[in-house]
Amino acid sequence: MIELSRCLYTASQIRAIEQAVTHDYDVTGYTLMKRAGQTVFDACRGRLEKDAHILVMCGPGNNGGDGYVVARLLQESDYSVQVMSLCVAEKLEGDAALARDAWEEAGGKVEAFHGALPETPDLIVDAMLGTGLERNLEGDLLVAVQLVNESPAPVIAVDIPTGLNSETGIPMGSAVIARQTVTFVGLKLGLFIGLAADYCGAVLIDDLDSPEGVYKGLPPAAIRSETEDIIDYLPARPNVCQKGDFGHVLVVGGDAGLSGAARMSAEAAARVGSGLVSVATHPLHAAFINMDRPEIMSHGIESGKELLPLFKNASVVVAGPGLGRGKWAEGCWQELLGIETPMVVDADALNLLAKEPTHQDNWVLTPHPGEAGRLLGVTAEEIQSDRLKSVITIQARYGGVAVLKGSGSLIASSTGVVVCGAGNPGMASGGMGDVLTGVIAGLLAQGLPLDEAAHIGVLIHAHAGDLAAGEAPRGMLATDLLARLREVVNP
Repeated sequence: MIELSRCLYTASQIRAIEQAVTHDYDVTGYTLMKRAGQTVFDACRGRLEKDAHILVMCGPGNNGGDGYVVARLLQESDYSVQVMSLCVAEKLEGDAALARDAWEEAGGKVEAFHGALPETPDLIVDAMLGTGLERNLEGDLLVAVQLVNESPAPVIAVDIPTGLNSETGIPMGSAVIARQTVTFVGLKLGLFIGLAADYCGAVLIDDLDSPEGVYKGLPPAAIRSETEDIIDYLPARPNVCQKGDFGHVLVVGGDAGLSGAARMSAEAAARVGSGLVSVATHPLHAAFINMDRPEIMSHGIESGKELLPLFKNASVVVAGPGLGRGKWAEGCWQELLGIETPMVVDADALNLLAKEPTHQDNWVLTPHPGEAGRLLGVTAEEIQSDRLKSVITIQARYGGVAVLKGSGSLIASSTGVVVCGAGNPGMASGGMGDVLTGVIAGLLAQGLPLDEAAHIGVLIHAHAGDLAAGEAPRGMLATDLLARLREVVNP
C-alpha cells in the first residue's frame, strides 16, 4: 500500500472512505469527529502560550462540529476560548449538533457572528466549511473569511481552509489563508494543486485510526512525489561502462536569436547523465552553442531535411527550445513528426502541434498553462481553474505523457497522475522549462520509460531548484540549476 501521506483523493473518494469506516467497521461519525478535534487541539497546543486566547470560528456542518470539539478540549486545558458560530443552533444537525451540545454542557458559550471579530486573538481556528463547498462564498461566510484574513493572528484550518475547492485548489470567491491545515482520513487534491500553496500553510494528515481496509480498492486520484523517489528510480551505473551505454540526446531548436534555450536544454541532459548530447540549430549561431561547453556537439542546419542523418544517432530527441514559429521551425517540425525515437516536446513545438493536433505514444509533452490552453483550445485561466482535468485531457488527446508545469506540476500518463512535491517561486523565470526538457530527455537516454522519466525528471528539476534557491529564491536563473542537477542525480 502506498503511504497515506502521498495519496491524493477527490471529495467523493474521501466521503466513500468515511462511509466505509462508519458502516463497515462500526465507528460512529461522532467518534471520528472527536478524533479529528483531538488532532487539531494537539496542533493548537504546540503553538500556544498558557495564557493564550483562541477564537474558534464554527460553520454549519461537520467542519463546525470539529471546531466545537477543539474548543471544548482547549477550554478543558484552561485556555481562554471564544466560539463564534455562523449557524443558528436549530439548523445544526447530527454529529455537529452533538459536538455543540457537549461544548455548551461543558460551560462553553456560543456567540453569533455579526460581521466583526474580537480584537486580536492569539490564534484562530477555522472550522467554518470543509470539503462540501460547491459554490462561491457569499454573505456572512464571505465576510468572515475576509475578516479572518485581515487579522494578524495565525490560523489553523480544520480539514481544508474555508473557501478553497478541495479538488482544484482554487478559492471559491475567497478562502482563508492558514498557517497550518490539519486534514483527516486522506489528503485532498486541492491541498496541493492550483493556488493551494498560498492558502494551506503546512499540511498535517491524520487518518483518525481508519482501518487500512477502507483504502483498498480505491486508487487515489493522484500520487504526490517526494525527493526520496529519485534514488529509487535512477538506474544504477555499472563500474564497467562507456558513453554509448547512456544514450545520445539530440536537441532541435534555437532559431535566430533563440540559441540560449537549446543550449540550456542540452547541458541539462548532460548534467543528469546522458552519454552524448548534440544540438541541431540555426546555422547563424551553431558555432557559439558549444563555445563554453565543448562537450556539446553542435550542428548548423539550413532546413528540416538536414535532421534526417542526425536522427540515426539519436536515442532521444528534444523538440522546441527556442525553435521559433517561422519557416525554419515549421520545416524542422514536419521532419520531427512521426519519428519513432522518443521525444520531449516543449515551447514552440507545442504551439506547432496545437495547430495540427496529432496523437503519438512516444513523446512527453511539457506545456505551461498558456501552451496547454493552446493545445486544448481554451484560455490559460481555464487550464488553471482545473489543472487535474486539463493534464488528463491533454494526455488523452495527444498520447504519451503530459506534464502541466507550474506550482505542483502534474504528470499524467496511462498509469495515473503524479503531483510534484518540490519546487519554489524562484523557478518562475525564463529558461526553467528548457532545463526541464533536457533533464527528462537525459533520463530517457539512460533507459527510463516515458512515465518514469517525466515523473522523476520533474522531481529532479524541482529539487535542484530548491537547492539552488536556498534562502534567496528571488532572482534565481535557470542556469543556476545546472550545477545542482549533478548533485541531485548522485544522492
